[in-house]
Amino acid sequence: MKILQVIASFPPAFAYGGPAGVVYEISKELVKRGHEVTVYTTDVLDQNSRYKFENNPMWLDGIEVYHFKNISYSLVANFHMTCAFGIALELRNNIKKFDVIHCHEYRAIEAIFTNYYAKKYNIPFILQPRGTMPTLKKSRQKKIFDTFFGHNIIKNSNKIIASSKTESDQYSSVCPEINEGKIIHIPNGINLDIYQNLPKKGSFRNKYSISENDKVILFLSRLHERKGADILIESFSDLQKEIENVKLVIAGPDDGFLNELKSIVRTLEIEKDVIFTGPLYETNKLEAYVDADVFVLPSKDRYESFGNVVLEAFACRTPVIVTSVCGVTEWIENVGYTVDCDISQIKDAMFQILTDEMLNKKLRTNGNSLVTNKFSWDSITTKIEETYFLSKDNL
Repeated sequence: MKILQVIASFPPAFAYGGPAGVVYEISKELVKRGHEVTVYTTDVLDQNSRYKFENNPMWLDGIEVYHFKNISYSLVANFHMTCAFGIALELRNNIKKFDVIHCHEYRAIEAIFTNYYAKKYNIPFILQPRGTMPTLKKSRQKKIFDTFFGHNIIKNSNKIIASSKTESDQYSSVCPEINEGKIIHIPNGINLDIYQNLPKKGSFRNKYSISENDKVILFLSRLHERKGADILIESFSDLQKEIENVKLVIAGPDDGFLNELKSIVRTLEIEKDVIFTGPLYETNKLEAYVDADVFVLPSKDRYESFGNVVLEAFACRTPVIVTSVCGVTEWIENVGYTVDCDISQIKDAMFQILTDEMLNKKLRTNGNSLVTNKFSWDSITTKIEETYFLSKDNL
């Protein structure tokens, strides 16, 4: 098949979380299976800079990648919405050559045009918003988009992929008239090859002057209010009253909440025990997982549709604590430690994992086994490939 992937950012643009890497892994796997994969994306690298490319299209591991100029950084900064009108002309001229279109955007100009031309030329359109459906902030503007564009995008989709029950519930909340028969549940996956030769223990600790005797708690995600790092900091402060020699590492790109987190740390007077690393990628990220004694994803609400970082932690044999509102919890029953987003519960869970060696070992082993058996990109891509064929057959 000739497959078109549409997404706002694509490697090396990782500032907006995991979707860019996820779409890259899926596309790479599809190419291995003999499909021709093209990606339409923008030149957004982060909130302030563009990706400078020499060729358009460029080729990345057999994937044909087209970059289109984003015309508004204000929309990116305030709404996480790209605006690349150049995609419209490209779609109008070339969309008929594709057998199926997989759109990984929802509230975006790219989604509007892609959905319009797919319907016009009767090409299967797969929608996968990847956690962008909720109207947590800027709700008025988002609801206006939904009324004029979003509901039509949903209705005109042949299939809609949700990574969890949490995410499919979000779809129904945004568009109550959605045809739930269109929704297919496919979790995210992970590239197991990356985790075959993990960094040696101690590398991350050496970089940040953390003693081998210290326990390390790791948070790794975008620094956004809904990710719950503020709750984790409060829990950590309480934990220090019960455990000595413990450090908290806050890693990830700022998404408008870094200054607030630093203010909380200063107020609690725990600056010497909380380390802000900024974003970590590739080897640096693996080193952090390997040296962590526990990883915590303390998301506050049901807007964490999945949580790929949980799979990454499992792959590095790191015990995981995740709040019950995260979509990934339905896939990791009995292998992750699930709690409410509550200061006391998170503190108690960290205490148990850091002081109970048998529990710690069990979580490391079981989490790694789960990822290996159920979340390889090979198995996930098979489900996506089946969805493509199904959408073609149901036209």
